[in-house]
Amino acid sequence: MAKYKAIAVIYGSDSSEWEVSCRSGEYTASCIDGNRYDVYEIFARFGVWQLVAFKKKDAMKVTFPEAARPQIDKTDFSVTVLGEKVKFDFAYIMQHGVPGENGRLQGYFEMLGIPFSSCSAFVASVAFDKYACKRYIAGTGVKMAEDRLIHKFDNLEQACADVRDNFSFPVFVKPTSGGSSFGVSMVKEASELLNAVKYAFKEDNALIVEQGVHGRELTCAAYFDGQSVKALPPIEIISDNEYFDYDAKYNGHSQEICPAPITEEQTALLQQTTCRIYSHLGCSGIVRMDYILSDDGLFFLEANIIPGMTSASLVPKMVRTAGMNMTDFLTTVIEAC
Repeated sequence: MAKYKAIAVIYGSDSSEWEVSCRSGEYTASCIDGNRYDVYEIFARFGVWQLVAFKKKDAMKVTFPEAARPQIDKTDFSVTVLGEKVKFDFAYIMQHGVPGENGRLQGYFEMLGIPFSSCSAFVASVAFDKYACKRYIAGTGVKMAEDRLIHKFDNLEQACADVRDNFSFPVFVKPTSGGSSFGVSMVKEASELLNAVKYAFKEDNALIVEQGVHGRELTCAAYFDGQSVKALPPIEIISDNEYFDYDAKYNGHSQEICPAPITEEQTALLQQTTCRIYSHLGCSGIVRMDYILSDDGLFFLEANIIPGMTSASLVPKMVRTAGMNMTDFLTTVIEAC
């Protein structure tokens, strides 16, 4: 018997990633078992939450025209549709960026006492900030590239001089928050650094400059199946561009090889490290970790608590490679929450 009845898949966001989020949410909703749950799709952006479509168990999907979408009642997370008030008893969060990945949306559901698919508000806020996340897992034995934190109100000329004096190029400049490589630059020359810093500040008020590590780009996801934390098969990412940027991620300019063509020992290290970080952070749901495998070891880059979930995204590829059906996999994740 299903643990929940009415599942709301909430997508869209207040960030640059909102369109990617919509694609992830639509695919996720299509994969949730319609024989077990009533599934409702909610588009949420800048405080406006609307019911896009719904499908009751063993019934046809109903989609609303944009001008006639029912409004979500945020006082109790419900909707009145076709004369019936529906209170959602589970939220599947597919909002990339703010507020779905930084803990705000999780805090809302925690206050209402509604179970949801992702990490807690605290864990989400830590994981969403690249600098905070790396500090939180320091001491676990996980290798990480050297970095510097720069705030928008800092003396940028002095901050860039500090980087030039203490780092070797290339370096990566990244907004501390956000994903999909928005605001990220690979900086090969010191003269390019200040412009990269200003570009990153268009996405966030803080950034990290991270020492470039030469090696193979790998990613691995973990989830809780109700009994233990398990890792999915890792993927090696080979970008046609200089690194795995937005164009490579979403415009087909990369190879994503699953399972990654690495040794059994490297695979075990990758999966064990992913599970260790997942457990140390106190994660829930599906979380993907990104790495660089170099001659000096495995370097952790960042955690993605709401990883992409389009049909072509990395996690669905991992699930298929593991021999699992996406619908059954999502049922496992939902029922474990």
